[in-house]
Amino acid sequence: MNILNVYLNNRVIGTITLLSGERSFLAFDESYLNDDHRLTLSQSFFSQQGAIIAETKIRQTRLPPFFSNLLPEGHLRTYLAAQGGINAGREFKLIELLGEDLPGAVSIKPLEGAGISASKKEDIQQASADDARYRFSLAGIQLKFSALLNNRGGLTIPVSGIGGNWIVKLPAQNFISVPENEWSMLNMAKKIGIPVPETRLIDLDDIKGLPDLGVFSGTKALAVRRFDRGETGKRIHIEDFAQVFGVYPNDKYRKANYTNLANMVWILTGETGLRDFIRRLTFSILIGNGDMHLKNWSLIYPDGRVPQLAPAYDFVSTIPYIPNDKLALNLSGSKDMGAINLDHFKKLAAKAHIPEFLVLKEVKETVEQTRQHWLENYLDYPLPDDLSSRINRHLTRTHLVPKQN
Repeated sequence: MNILNVYLNNRVIGTITLLSGERSFLAFDESYLNDDHRLTLSQSFFSQQGAIIAETKIRQTRLPPFFSNLLPEGHLRTYLAAQGGINAGREFKLIELLGEDLPGAVSIKPLEGAGISASKKEDIQQASADDARYRFSLAGIQLKFSALLNNRGGLTIPVSGIGGNWIVKLPAQNFISVPENEWSMLNMAKKIGIPVPETRLIDLDDIKGLPDLGVFSGTKALAVRRFDRGETGKRIHIEDFAQVFGVYPNDKYRKANYTNLANMVWILTGETGLRDFIRRLTFSILIGNGDMHLKNWSLIYPDGRVPQLAPAYDFVSTIPYIPNDKLALNLSGSKDMGAINLDHFKKLAAKAHIPEFLVLKEVKETVEQTRQHWLENYLDYPLPDDLSSRINRHLTRTHLVPKQN
């Protein structure tokens, strides 16, 4: 039986235990359960009445959903598991290896004297030492690494894999200009009032410690400052909406819709968060971003307890790469970005029990500001002409944009 301590802001709040047959379960510490001022781990651990849910299910192979969502996906998961000599499907072992630099303020460490043999400890330590610089976890499919910005503007992969305050997102191997695309969309979002993290485009040659990952489609990477890390390296807690709803990563496209998100944002963050949410959703439709699934929306806890909508991230126009791409989640019965109109937002407001006037006001303002900014500035963005033309064609054809005489 292996046991891992769960830390939140450096305080032990519980344990994850691995039983025979690759079964695991979470148990909260009594002191955490009895603390009336406890830090928030996840909204998924609260009942509808607001009480913390102390009983958790035993899970087979996978960790409980909140912890499963802390782990990387896709190629990055496969790569990091291989570096640690671990089967990528064994989530307990994967989080044991990567647990010191997880997203947010959660960290995972083995419980001393909990039945882990000396030889097993040596195996784990050796697996980590073989390529320690890549021991970190950043959820998501796009290959990305945690990095530190040096004084000359270049990026260095941290030797220990712990303490990076930037995310380096590498160019794709099958789609052109993805870093340039995301940098442009995030900067345009910032211009129209959507909170985004600091970003920089950086030459691959300026990244030190990058492993050989084959041939990329470009020479630029996107560096994004982590909003879950403070200036002095302090960890700031976050959770994505797959964690909020308690679903596994592979259900991020189908276990909820934008009405569910709007209602949750309204309840948890009030008018400020709702306005921001509607603005982001409208912007994503206008730029043709078909990948705003549950894991691409997050809450942040600046004080450790009260949630706010985290800064926007993963804004990429997918339409140029996937013609007729659809919304990641359902919006009032439709995923067709080109066909979405004000009636869909009216239905969303009614079903989510949120103020219609507020929703429509944010939609109309976002449409006008996005359209105006794009038409006046798109030539200034580092995008190939064909990619810009495809974004422009999508934006002008959406039903949200008033037709010009």
